Amino acid sequence: MDDPVQPRSAEPRPRRRDRHGRGMRGPVAPPQVPLSASRAEVFTDLVQDSVERLERRWPQLSDIDFLVLEVPPLGGDDGEWSDEAVPLGGTIEAAEGRPARVVIYRRPVEIRTKGREERAALVHEVVVEQVAELLGLSPESVDPRYGED
Repeated sequence: MDDPVQPRSAEPRPRRRDRHGRGMRGPVAPPQVPLSASRAEVFTDLVQDSVERLERRWPQLSDIDFLVLEVPPLGGDDGEWSDEAVPLGGTIEAAEGRPARVVIYRRPVEIRTKGREERAALVHEVVVEQVAELLGLSPESVDPRYGED
């Protein structure tokens, strides 16, 4: 009993196993499967798919920037919300060497849809409406299938 107990060092020991002895756990899914994509990434993919569908018919859309923002900015000069409905998208005209832009607001679109198919349909409708506004055309002329369920 002459051996005194050595105090533990301040540095943590490397953990070799978890508490239950099952070993180290890895990620739930590998990065290449859709499970690991965030909702924002999935939404951006939906917008990109819609734009690619329209670019086959309208090649001039390659000159337009398509952006995804979380929510629309506060409206009005005083920074207050207006009594109007929350927009799902918007357009910004080209100016001073900057291309025209179509903006899709992710959260308002997600709130109004329940599933992926419904969300994809609404995203496509919003993209078609904004492109039609930017080009000065009707949505039906931009996409003949506009409004069909």
